[in-house]
Amino acid sequence: MEFLSEFGMFLAKAVTIVFAIIVVIGVAASSGQRGKKMGKRGAIKVTRLNEHFEELREALREAVLDKDSLKTVHKDEKKQAKSEQKELKAARKKDKSSVEAHADPGHEKKRIYVLNFKGNIAADAVVCLREEISAILSLATPADEVVVRLESPGGMVHAYGLASSQLLRLKNAKVPLTIYVDKVAASGGYMMACLADKLIAAPFAIIGSIGVIVQLPNFHRVLKKHDVDYEMISAGEFKRTLTTFGEITDKSREKVQEDVQTIHDIFKTWVKEHRPSVDIDKVATGETWLGSQAKEKYMVDDIRTSDECILQACESAEVFEVEYEVRKSIQDKLVNVLENSFEKVLSRFFTQSRNDIYQ
Repeated sequence: MEFLSEFGMFLAKAVTIVFAIIVVIGVAASSGQRGKKMGKRGAIKVTRLNEHFEELREALREAVLDKDSLKTVHKDEKKQAKSEQKELKAARKKDKSSVEAHADPGHEKKRIYVLNFKGNIAADAVVCLREEISAILSLATPADEVVVRLESPGGMVHAYGLASSQLLRLKNAKVPLTIYVDKVAASGGYMMACLADKLIAAPFAIIGSIGVIVQLPNFHRVLKKHDVDYEMISAGEFKRTLTTFGEITDKSREKVQEDVQTIHDIFKTWVKEHRPSVDIDKVATGETWLGSQAKEKYMVDDIRTSDECILQACESAEVFEVEYEVRKSIQDKLVNVLENSFEKVLSRFFTQSRNDIYQ
């Protein structure tokens, strides 16, 4: 009874919090729409990561260094920036045909565009990926680079096939593509990742799962036991093979196995084409490996985190994070807030319950 009482109080609090959030978000969403320029389908958001990291560094300096030391650091940086500017002007005069000079008069440094792809089973993130790549291709040159921070456990073949095709657009335009995997790139995720000119994984990232699987529950025997008929009318011998309620025949099962094997063969060919150094027969077993193991199998090129690489890139290039935001109605935004808020409240409740048990 005590647990039910606590759970009842928890639900009451949750409902109150969610209602308050809905009211606040409703007001914020309506005012936000007025101040934000959104296209008919959505909007592109660009963040200069150089400035982001500079702000972090400056905040830490102000907290750690005394005034005299901070003044000296700023003075040295200004001197260095002035020297670099002179060298750049001299280089442009000496060689006006250099890539940086002739591509764009104001394009003094290499530009790196950073994209984030977090995939689910349906690869829904491809909706934003296609818009982000379209925007980048309107400006990028082969002197620039596109970086994709990829995280995906895989999913539907056709969905990840489309996502991979979006990355192919960059390669067809001769724009260098680097992909970082900090957590996981498996199955369809690795289908995308192997397209990279440079594929870099964190030491404990999960890589691989070059395989195909089809699975679904079948209730035919349960229906038969209770004398329930299931009728399905179709034209074409293999219009339906595996079904949830119908009887699965040996012929249907063999057809599905044949289809799965065909997809697997195409997947293997795809990986081998884009990463010819791998021994495809040894890695296309459906297994996964940690980043360091995957490097030994030539499935990735280097072992580092995306944070390390992007921070280093900011020293010599202009780095921009590009994000496409799909236009959403106020109702959609409220639903998202409601889902996220409820998940957080549930997480707090069960975390607290677990802590109480172990205290």
